[in-house]
Amino acid sequence: MNLKIVLQALLLYVCAHAAVAQGIEGSVFDTQTKEPIPGASVQIVSANVGTTTDNNGHFAFKSPVSNALLRISSVGFSAKEVQIENGKNIKVGLDAATENLQSVVVTGNREATLRTESPIAISKLTPRMIDEAKPTAMYEIMNKVPGVMMVNLGNEQHSMAIRQPFTTNAYFLYMEDGVPIRPMGVFNHNSVLEFNQFAISSVEVVKGPVSSIYGPEAVGGAINFITQRPTILPTAKIGIQADQWGYKRIQYGAGGMIGKFGVYVGGFVANQRDAWMKSTDYDKNAINARLEYHFNPSTRLIYTLAYSKYDSQTSGSVDSLAFYSRQYVSTTDFTYRKVSSLRSRLTLEKDWKNGSQTFVTAFARKNEHGQNPNYGIRWTSGQTTAKGEINSSDFKSIGILAQHSQKFNFLSSKLITGAVFDFSPSNYWSYQVDLAAQLRPDGKSVEKYTIVKERPDIQNANYDADIKNTAAYAQYDFEILPKLRVSAGLRYDRMSFTYTNFLDSTSGSKSYSKVTPKIGATYDLGKGKGIYANYSRGFSPPGLTSVFRKRTVPADNGDLFYYNLKPAEFNNAEIGGWASVLDNKIYIDLAFYQMNGRNELLNVRLPDNSYDYQSAGKTLHRGVEFGVTYKPTKEFFFRFGGTTAIHRYEEFTLSNRESDAVKNVNGKDMPSSPRWLWNTEFSYYPKWFKNFRSSVEWQHVASYFQNQVNSVKYEGYDVLNMRLGYNWKGIELFTNVLNLTDVLYATNATRGNNATDRTTYNAAAPRTFVFGVQYTFTGKK
Repeated sequence: MNLKIVLQALLLYVCAHAAVAQGIEGSVFDTQTKEPIPGASVQIVSANVGTTTDNNGHFAFKSPVSNALLRISSVGFSAKEVQIENGKNIKVGLDAATENLQSVVVTGNREATLRTESPIAISKLTPRMIDEAKPTAMYEIMNKVPGVMMVNLGNEQHSMAIRQPFTTNAYFLYMEDGVPIRPMGVFNHNSVLEFNQFAISSVEVVKGPVSSIYGPEAVGGAINFITQRPTILPTAKIGIQADQWGYKRIQYGAGGMIGKFGVYVGGFVANQRDAWMKSTDYDKNAINARLEYHFNPSTRLIYTLAYSKYDSQTSGSVDSLAFYSRQYVSTTDFTYRKVSSLRSRLTLEKDWKNGSQTFVTAFARKNEHGQNPNYGIRWTSGQTTAKGEINSSDFKSIGILAQHSQKFNFLSSKLITGAVFDFSPSNYWSYQVDLAAQLRPDGKSVEKYTIVKERPDIQNANYDADIKNTAAYAQYDFEILPKLRVSAGLRYDRMSFTYTNFLDSTSGSKSYSKVTPKIGATYDLGKGKGIYANYSRGFSPPGLTSVFRKRTVPADNGDLFYYNLKPAEFNNAEIGGWASVLDNKIYIDLAFYQMNGRNELLNVRLPDNSYDYQSAGKTLHRGVEFGVTYKPTKEFFFRFGGTTAIHRYEEFTLSNRESDAVKNVNGKDMPSSPRWLWNTEFSYYPKWFKNFRSSVEWQHVASYFQNQVNSVKYEGYDVLNMRLGYNWKGIELFTNVLNLTDVLYATNATRGNNATDRTTYNAAAPRTFVFGVQYTFTGKK
């Protein structure tokens, strides 16, 4: 009898443990990217029991449930219900809800948070939007962001407008996974050339100053390119793209998870020969790799490596005669830009039990950037000679970035603290090139430049500098009243450098430092509606290439260099809101802002087409940014976003010379600042033609003044683009038709302030057909 009781007890014990072992576990991933979805809610419907996925998208229920119905949901994704059997390890993919504003973003404070809890104007380009665009250059996706205009200058070169006119000034911070591509003090605009479009999973854009978290240069905005993570399912893809103008690209990517280890590698090789614009050949090779090791669900080690090599001819702009007659022939066949860049980082991440998080990132960079730039050519009307330049900017970096967020029960608050150190030795040199200018019969424009002699003995700049950037920041978020959340931040930055200026044989040191605060609040009105307001300050010290470049004309005090340039400072105030209506079919996003600048660094174009650097006294940037999405059914999707803005000089003295007709431009519009910009798109996914997609996109740029004295305008333009794609068993065929109606337009038109100056145009490509095919392999669940 006793033996029978013991055997029964033993049998019950084994069965119980067998049942526990047969609990439910699995992973949740994004069907578009196959990346894990952290923080997804997983509920057993019948038992009213739930859990959330960890950073690797994994979840587990230890208690046995027979034939459980799981409901899985996550912010920004469509919920899904899955029927599973006991003990089965499952993998569930969620589809992104493209139209949903309730997305998770990381760029507001370097960790995942709801976009609607961030009191700033922030937008996200989803993996689906990027994949369907099939971009060959960044502007093809960036211009889908409301309030953003990336101007295409050819071969992935650009200028940018976010709460600024079209500019190449360092008022925008470009990042990769939250780490700046270049150190502060080194001209950062060209860093976009170094990105690998094929390894980007999503893009987040903050509009307006975010200096309190990301520091200087994040004045007009911060653009964070988030790279592809290792995939839950084994994936591999390879494809080709080409157009009728000689552009060709091969792209590839593969990744997956093996136990605690994950890897993803992706890149492309592109080249262009004999394009529509002569002398615009280029080659690019880019590759990104990411390795992850998960010690446990809460602790991860991440290593990334990004390498790119870029070699391009730079055709530059053309005059009005060539532009309006569609003579797409460069005035030079010798200008070029060559870049080699290598970036790596090692990050240790830790999630704590109460939801707090810590990460420490060590990073390194190596960059070599040499060019014979078209923009460096200086020519005075009627002359048969001109001057160009050859320059090189190189740097190396090592640094560390650390951040900790601590959650408190008090007022549902969270404290974020962080620190940054970046050491970047750099050097720069530039020397003159003597050119011959072959004039057209009118004697007022150049048909072709040729090199007569390189003149390394005549130097424009030559310096070494050791740059040290240090910063500390803190942000405190708390819920002062139900549904009213406040965010207050403060950051201290110091950029210092020791230098040797070989042109005047001087050595020394210089530093810029600033404390930048911000305060903002969001109020949840319920039912998908809310409002926010914020005030923030930003500043941007001048780049070293500006400080140490030899003046064309000595300053009034005799200075040959720009040692007296002051940091630009900005005060930004904005209010905004979001709303979903008609059963979440329509989403609206609005932001009203005013940003006042002081000592904004501006380039004044001189008669010989060279530039003089000046700090404007006061500037005004005021506008409205708007975004609307409408998805009535699964077949149709409509997106409209843009901005209307004024960018104006409040106080800016152009010249103190009696001989100059215009002394100041107070009250005038800044050049290259159209009052209206918008980008709208209509997409159709027919039920009767499964896996087919189509879209038509309309880009509008209003007229704008070409110079600072507002004497002449460029008429602006409207461009249509069309995209088609069809997927069959992992094989995707697609075509993009850019400039569908073959309109003649210039992406940029500028002119100097003198009466004899003439407009130069950056001609846009005529109608372009991009064709491609891509095969994607996805392993089984």
